[in-house]
Amino acid sequence: MTTATNSIDRDGYHQSVWQVQSPLALSAPVPGDAVYDCLIVGGGITGLTAALLLQQDGKKTILTEAHTIGFGSTGGTSAHINTFADTTFLEAESAFGEEGAKQFAQAIKEGFQQIKTNIEQLAINCDYEDKVAYLYAEDKDEAKQLDDIYNGAIKVGVEVSRATTVPTTVSYVQALKFDGQAQFHPIKYLQALQKGYAAAGGIILENTLVESLSQEDDIHIARAGNVSIKAKKVIYATHLPPGINVFNFKCAPYRSYVMAVKLISGDYPDDLIYDMQEPYHYIRSHQIDGQQLLIVGGLDHKTGHEDPEKAFADLEKYIRQYYDVSAVKFRWSSQYYVPVDGLPYIGQMPLAAAGVYCATGYNGNGMMLGSVAARILADMVSGNESPYEKLFNPSRVKPVDSFTEFVKENADVAYHFVADRFGLNQLESLQQIEKGSGKLVEVEGKKIAAYCDEEGIIHALNPTCTHAGCVVNWNAEEKSWDCPCHGARYGIDGKVLTGPTTIDLQKIDNG
Repeated sequence: MTTATNSIDRDGYHQSVWQVQSPLALSAPVPGDAVYDCLIVGGGITGLTAALLLQQDGKKTILTEAHTIGFGSTGGTSAHINTFADTTFLEAESAFGEEGAKQFAQAIKEGFQQIKTNIEQLAINCDYEDKVAYLYAEDKDEAKQLDDIYNGAIKVGVEVSRATTVPTTVSYVQALKFDGQAQFHPIKYLQALQKGYAAAGGIILENTLVESLSQEDDIHIARAGNVSIKAKKVIYATHLPPGINVFNFKCAPYRSYVMAVKLISGDYPDDLIYDMQEPYHYIRSHQIDGQQLLIVGGLDHKTGHEDPEKAFADLEKYIRQYYDVSAVKFRWSSQYYVPVDGLPYIGQMPLAAAGVYCATGYNGNGMMLGSVAARILADMVSGNESPYEKLFNPSRVKPVDSFTEFVKENADVAYHFVADRFGLNQLESLQQIEKGSGKLVEVEGKKIAAYCDEEGIIHALNPTCTHAGCVVNWNAEEKSWDCPCHGARYGIDGKVLTGPTTIDLQKIDNG
């Protein structure tokens, strides 16, 4: 695997192909006792885009990032930019009506355009390229789904056509062609937003985890360690808002697996390619430091469920079945949240104080939806109306059609509250844990999340997730402890990697 000594930090052991980029160091003044127009929590594509828009609009803003810019999902994306989404337009119409489906399509288009506008205005060199996308079906059942995707796209005005050929060696029976798609380098893009925001007077505080938010006299006060930040409005751009809230039951956490490989032939596809399998595969190529690479992703599953090692093994097997691979250069996984009714939640956060906003539930389409969410939230902070406020309202009543999906995604949450406490069969001793691995073990009647480092030292943690009390599982690939209920993730030292928790796992002194 490719490694880099000077690279972007990330939320797991495996580095993405984008994170070999050198980190951007910009000095930030201490916030002091100022009252900001808006505090933005989270330094991914949503947070930085919203912060930049607000700062350009004359607002006085500050952005906090729990780790470093590019650490989370934006740094782990496969960076496809599309006019279509994982939720099909017919599915959106079924849940939100024809007008809702058209609005959803328009929102995706505007998110796409927001990226292009930023690239043009800030003269960003982020490897942006216009592309053609192909979506193909391998059997009759998939072909029927493909027909629905075609009809739905036509109905909402998204450009699509029937394809007679697809640049793939996979056998297929039917295919669609989407012109006007794109790809880019997400970290180069993010760093350019970071520079633009700082140049406009914005303040960024990295390694600053907001642990609590309170309100005094209509002013929100965020506390992060010894730092206290006052703001009139707050945006949570943290992928999932922290703490116990309605989104724990409206959004299901998923991990997606990606590999970047070198081909023997040097024959790389110049397009974006997607199949219709469940979960589907997505393919494109990109040149990193003068080296052309094939990027293939898929094998998604709920966070903390199934076997990440098997997911990577199966993904590599799939790639080698259709491509002449000479070497696997990168492999990584990334997290996203699937909304129960198919559309993201963007706006005033339910049950929170007025002026606290959030954005979540992007499914696998974070680049476009994160960008349009930033525009929507910036408008709301500035007191401007957005045509998407009602459609993406986080307090919207769930459509009846989504109830089955709601039950399916949340049934296992209740199971893990009980089964992980009373059904732990791996009663291993600490001495049986191999170096470089972790396990849930039981010692003197107590369950422990134990990791054995390369020196043989045991790092013992309380396995109870500090978010809602589920028991974490070991992720051998990313060397992390992942919660199977709501997607909180912790490092081997118990430190929070990604939310919705803000509290580390408790360390156990193993004497």
